[in-house]
Amino acid sequence: FTSNHPLSVRRPEPRGHSLVDRLAVFIATCAYVGYAPVGPRTFGSAAGLAVFAAVRASGSPGIELAVLIILFAIGVWSAGLAERYFGGTDPGPIVMDEVAGMLITLAFLPVTVTGAVVGFLVFRILDVVKPWPSGRFEKLHEIVKLALNPTARLDDVAHTVFSLFFSFVFILPLAWVYTLTKEKERFDPSL
Repeated sequence: FTSNHPLSVRRPEPRGHSLVDRLAVFIATCAYVGYAPVGPRTFGSAAGLAVFAAVRASGSPGIELAVLIILFAIGVWSAGLAERYFGGTDPGPIVMDEVAGMLITLAFLPVTVTGAVVGFLVFRILDVVKPWPSGRFEKLHEIVKLALNPTARLDDVAHTVFSLFFSFVFILPLAWVYTLTKEKERFDPSL
């Protein structure tokens, strides 16, 4: 089944592609979340927020770090194969970088649900706006792609670093104040 609708995206077809190619597309699109007809990267970031919640529920920084490393590694591998499958550089359905970006943005921060949502919004805004210098990194992508890594997305790395910086500068202090307030309330219910 194929669609001529302008928002339709080429879906994996079982014939003509190896199992490895199909697995790579499945991973790179975050279990096909990247096929959302509108805002696939926003849906990918939301999937990253869900993965963050599941990982954070474990309560183990070691597990959080392991998941970050594993997602990054399989993301790089799967994105390279998926780019060849889709026939373009950083096509819309590839959202594993958004998933990993969300995990990195909120990594090891003691955030509440509100903090996680703020981190999500900041990450999405920075991904869309691409503030300086991440917009310049996007232009350098083709050169770096040839020289270093065919799946390197320097603009995504740059805005993820900005999101992480924003999280440490703004979200972490707010989480700290919130925690202190809750601790104080525990000992003084009149607050």
